[in-house]
Amino acid sequence: MSSAKDHDTSGVVRNRLAEVRQKRGIAAAELAKRAGVSRQTIYAMEAGDYIPNTAVALKLARVLEVAVEDLFLLEAAPAEPPRTVEAELIGPGDRFAGSPIEVCRVNGHLVGVPALTMPWQLVPADGLLVDAHHSTVQLFENEPAEARLLVAGCDPSTSVLARHLARSSVRLVTAAVNSSVALDLLKRRLTHVAGTHLKDEASTIRTQFPRKGVAVFAFAVWEEGLVMARGNPKGIHGIADLARADVKLAPREAGSGSRQLLDRELKAAGISAHSVGGYDDPPAAGHLPAAWRIYAGMADCCIATRSAARAFGLDFVPLASERYDLVIRQEHLETTAVERLLDTLAQAAFRRELEALCGYDTRETGKRQL
Repeated sequence: MSSAKDHDTSGVVRNRLAEVRQKRGIAAAELAKRAGVSRQTIYAMEAGDYIPNTAVALKLARVLEVAVEDLFLLEAAPAEPPRTVEAELIGPGDRFAGSPIEVCRVNGHLVGVPALTMPWQLVPADGLLVDAHHSTVQLFENEPAEARLLVAGCDPSTSVLARHLARSSVRLVTAAVNSSVALDLLKRRLTHVAGTHLKDEASTIRTQFPRKGVAVFAFAVWEEGLVMARGNPKGIHGIADLARADVKLAPREAGSGSRQLLDRELKAAGISAHSVGGYDDPPAAGHLPAAWRIYAGMADCCIATRSAARAFGLDFVPLASERYDLVIRQEHLETTAVERLLDTLAQAAFRRELEALCGYDTRETGKRQL
């Protein structure tokens, strides 16, 4: 028998001993005798001054013909107030109080990424945004201790990579941004990996990261082109058709590789960009969001990858083949998460899935380019 004060204070033991004893019509002295304890002990337990050991609790329950849980209850301690932290918010998404956020620590910074909700499901998150102005996030639990890797980029196959990395006990956090923004985040040390498919990529990287501060690895070669509704009801077969009055474009944001490709193709065709219907509309932040606009009937055409067209069963006319690369700072190459990322790129099972699901060319996947 021990005092309640000697026990763990994470919860309080309450008991119904007096209530149950009285309902059974058993006197304290009789219960004490049958349970092998003193009458004073019974009174002390009923007053909450003492907590019985396991053997005594079982004897009391047997005498009163109830379960131990009917006599002694462990009440949970008051919940701790929610933990709030300040995080550097990156990536697209509507930042409102209560929006779900994923977090990942990069170079000592706690980075928060909006967990973009899909039209058909909520996505996992680590907490909720409390104050967008001060970047305050309320975490559901303590800051995650698991191995995490933050990748900034626009590749539609991120979910495939996330699933394979999970098998190596690495959680992938994705900031769905265009190539230019991804490189800027890497420069600001707010992401572990930047995905890019810019036309002048090598020159851009050397300018932003002098003295060989980064390594570049090939992810895959993809096709990028015109994406149209299934069956191509508008009869769009090339860039020239974008100049038609009955064709509306779903644009991509400035700085994206897709926007650069579109601008080059329009210039080569002698078409003024601003004469294209939809060119100046609010842009889609990624290949899949752009293709979704076509699927939803919000526009007639966009520039995206063949994999994005496949995802929604849309028609596709190729314009260019491009290599999508992963840019990683040298100091991250020996971290566990990045090592497992590079191991994953070399796995045949991962490459086969990229080829079958996305139509990617993976012959150079994982090879160091710079």
